[in-house]
Amino acid sequence: MRLSSALRSGLCTTLLLIGVLCSAQAQDVPRKEASANEAKGMPPRVSPAEYQAQAQAGAVTVAAEFMGHNVPTPEAIYTTEDFVVVEAGLFGPPGARATLSTGDFSLRINGKKTALPSQPYELAFRSLKDPEWEPPSKSESKSKTSIGGGGADQGSAPAPVHMPMELRRAMEQRVQRATLLEGDRALPQAGLLFFEYRGKTQGIRSLELIYSGSAGNANLALQP
Repeated sequence: MRLSSALRSGLCTTLLLIGVLCSAQAQDVPRKEASANEAKGMPPRVSPAEYQAQAQAGAVTVAAEFMGHNVPTPEAIYTTEDFVVVEAGLFGPPGARATLSTGDFSLRINGKKTALPSQPYELAFRSLKDPEWEPPSKSESKSKTSIGGGGADQGSAPAPVHMPMELRRAMEQRVQRATLLEGDRALPQAGLLFFEYRGKTQGIRSLELIYSGSAGNANLALQP
């Protein structure tokens, strides 16, 4: 059975449109992946001058501010006893890119010969705390333990109270998003760096953030 010329023409047009749509969808996949790769963590400040210190590494300006044992995120400020935190920002001319790695940074405290290397943010989760979170009051704990059992032994130590898992998970996710992103990134970029240090910040007399990365080298004198 032969198809009419009009029917053949309509069928060809339909097939052509299907091909165009499939091609557009295929091209849209890498675009979505590219936009995902450009996702930013902590928003950079308006300019490098908004940070405590700035230094030039090639065409890139490295800026930073010492946060002590505080862990600032856009949603809340947390604390960690085992690490000190530096908020860093990298800026460049329009269209500039840089390959970023938290391993490009180290922190020299009190002029010591060996600088502290930047550590993965996950290591700070163990000592991460939310100063705004308060455990249930003692009266609530006593009322719960006294139901049907006559209460806990008066001589026994109270059981430790832990933050609910859903709250801890949300806290850790916020810190993860605020950490400096790695890989090939469009500038400006900003984020947190973690350095293992359990001492009190009052004992810190001098700080030097050292950057040695794809953009070059830079040393920044931070304020304790």
